[in-house]
Amino acid sequence: MKKIGKIIAETHFKDRPKNIAYEFQEFGVFLAESLNDTKRYSLYIKMAKELPRPILEEALNFTKGYYGAKNKAKVFMWKLKELRLQKL
Repeated sequence: MKKIGKIIAETHFKDRPKNIAYEFQEFGVFLAESLNDTKRYSLYIKMAKELPRPILEEALNFTKGYYGAKNKAKVFMWKLKELRLQKL
């Protein structure tokens, strides 16, 4: 049986932000982890705070369905740009 400290140390979310207090921060972390872009947590948290949630969710759903993508973050940003231009 392992100690809880060792289990926590072995998790792959070591660099995950620890001071999440608001829902938009949690959604930003969810976006970053869904897109395998954990180096840019702050970017996704900022987008979750400032952009409408339906646009972000639609871009994320498009990206999840795009199986041939080597870099899902680029596909997400491209689709987000397209959706924002459509909404204007």
